[in-house]
Amino acid sequence: MCKGEYEIVSVLIPADLSSTGKSHWKKMKIDKCIAPIVKALQMCGINMRGSCCGHGERDGDIHLQDGRILIIKKDGDKYLAERE
Repeated sequence: MCKGEYEIVSVLIPADLSSTGKSHWKKMKIDKCIAPIVKALQMCGINMRGSCCGHGERDGDIHLQDGRILIIKKDGDKYLAERE
């Protein structure tokens, strides 16, 4: 859990979530504890709609553009990703 800490990450904003109606890159605040996963997905061309680490209250998740959701489960001090 990152306790409100974040990292600035460039992410692709999909056209349907963009105010301009066109996809574009934007620097966003991403929960620090899952930022490495978000960066890796972006580097592989896997587009996302949103993410949250859960802040210790619930499992984290990363919503992929294609409708799948990655669930982030905390295991000690490590976060594990599994596909739902």
